[in-house]
Amino acid sequence: MYILKTVRSIAISLVAILWMQSLNAQNDDSIKEEGLYKDFKTELMWKAKVKIANMINVGESKRGVRRVIPITGGTFEGSKIKGEVLPGGEDWQLVRPDGDTELYARYLLKTEDGHVIQVINRALIHVGNQGKEFYCKSALDLEAPINSPYDYLNHAIFIGTLEMPKINPGEEPYVIIGVYKLL
Repeated sequence: MYILKTVRSIAISLVAILWMQSLNAQNDDSIKEEGLYKDFKTELMWKAKVKIANMINVGESKRGVRRVIPITGGTFEGSKIKGEVLPGGEDWQLVRPDGDTELYARYLLKTEDGHVIQVINRALIHVGNQGKEFYCKSALDLEAPINSPYDYLNHAIFIGTLEMPKINPGEEPYVIIGVYKLL
């Protein structure tokens, strides 16, 4: 029994070593390729007009100022998908001591043909000196029903943009979220 365990342990170690060597060889080849990760390409999946309610200021926490913005509804549309933003989601925000704001939004989309997709959107907002260096980008985790026409959303990486348009008098507050598939 001891010999069998020893042989099994050696075999697993050899497989691990060969696998690591294979990865290192692939990485060496990748490094040689010019611009492999230099210029990512994206495909716009949809733009969402997400309606929001008044901010709830939770207050100062050990990590910074915490606030929550309820998501009250909205719409989204792209070349292969469209529907509504369901009410009930929230955008939890943290204004860090360095002035940057981290966003963690979780909400649901319902497609026009009735499928519900979960969205988790993590963003970072940075406003540099006198507002000249505005940066706002996000990474999204999409979870679509497996047996639906939107299963393809489960098999890619998505990044996003956030626009805060000027709200006209009498208009409900909203933000525009662009969702892009990383190709």
